[in-house]
Amino acid sequence: MKRIYKYKHLSFFFISFLVIFCAYFILPYLFPSNFKNLIVKGDTQATTTPVVIEEPEFIVTHIKTPVPLKGIYMSACVAATPSFREKLLKIAKTTEINSIMIDVKDYTGTISFNSENKLFKENIGSGCKVKDIKEFIGKLHDNGIYVIARISSFQDKYLVSKRPELAVKRSSDGGVWKDYKGVSWLDAGSKDSWDYLVALAKESYGVGFDELNFDYIRFPSDGNMKDIYYPFSNGKVKADVMKEFFVYLNQNLKDIPAPISADFFGMTMTNTDDLNIGQVLENALPYFDYIAPMVYPSHYPSGFNGYKDVNAHPYDIVKFSMDRGVERAIAATSSPSKLRPWLQDNDYPVKYTPEMIRAQIQATYDSGLDSWMLWDAGNTYTVEALLSKNISINKNI
Repeated sequence: MKRIYKYKHLSFFFISFLVIFCAYFILPYLFPSNFKNLIVKGDTQATTTPVVIEEPEFIVTHIKTPVPLKGIYMSACVAATPSFREKLLKIAKTTEINSIMIDVKDYTGTISFNSENKLFKENIGSGCKVKDIKEFIGKLHDNGIYVIARISSFQDKYLVSKRPELAVKRSSDGGVWKDYKGVSWLDAGSKDSWDYLVALAKESYGVGFDELNFDYIRFPSDGNMKDIYYPFSNGKVKADVMKEFFVYLNQNLKDIPAPISADFFGMTMTNTDDLNIGQVLENALPYFDYIAPMVYPSHYPSGFNGYKDVNAHPYDIVKFSMDRGVERAIAATSSPSKLRPWLQDNDYPVKYTPEMIRAQIQATYDSGLDSWMLWDAGNTYTVEALLSKNISINKNI
């Protein structure tokens, strides 16, 4: 009995050995396709080819310019903060707003998105970066929102720090000139700065922006103007320098199908001189798709058109300014449709109520225009002043 038990014990181990031997060596040889990726739990020698799932490349899209256009401004810092930017997206989704302008480059010179272009790849200015700019613009497009790139042109602390030879200088000692806010400027006559702006505009279109807006396309106006020197524009007429730049932008951005627009001082609608900053309406109209005069009532001097308190006359200021602008646009181009004013939606120096904001909008309509944009540097807009999406607009009311 003991011998039989012994044999049974040996038979059990022999059979087990045969099963394991066949599983590891015979079956994989006979059926390699079925056992190629076999993994035995606990066997650290077993391997398999890892499956790599690649994210599909994001496809950049563009949408057409809405007519009429009704926009708001979004800073790069807000665009980089999902919780804050969602609030502005909600405004655009629920009100008459159909466009958002986002900083690509602000006064710091920081490019707000990452780029492989050698001109911008090392840009590490002090401003904000929007890491998901393509995806965010895509989301705006999915909601039918037109997206404009704001490029602060000749204000650029970062580029001046890298290339001080392009900067506006102090005539007293040749150092970099700064305005009262401590911001340094590029000389508007520098061709290198023009090329830089053209390259940035093309990069901006490449990540999805539908329109390219150039702000601060002018000479400085607030600083020690008695101690200022322009290394590239010295001896030239400022208005001529700016017109040459307008022509340059127009010619060098023709290869991309994006409208280009320019922000102008509000008083360029009523003044025929260049305001000592180089901006003349008639010099710009032929070369831009849109001109956006900043007709903020608070930015007009006391006594303008007889109004001692300009903030008490938001309708009158905008209406008078845009009436003159429309007249000049018709004379220059036979059409006023290129004018798209910036209107005030911020509490400087007094609180701007929904009624004051709506008055500016109505003044725009009454001057024969249908498009406008609201400006608030803090990005907190007065929703009560806006019509909802499902309300048709009667411009005559």
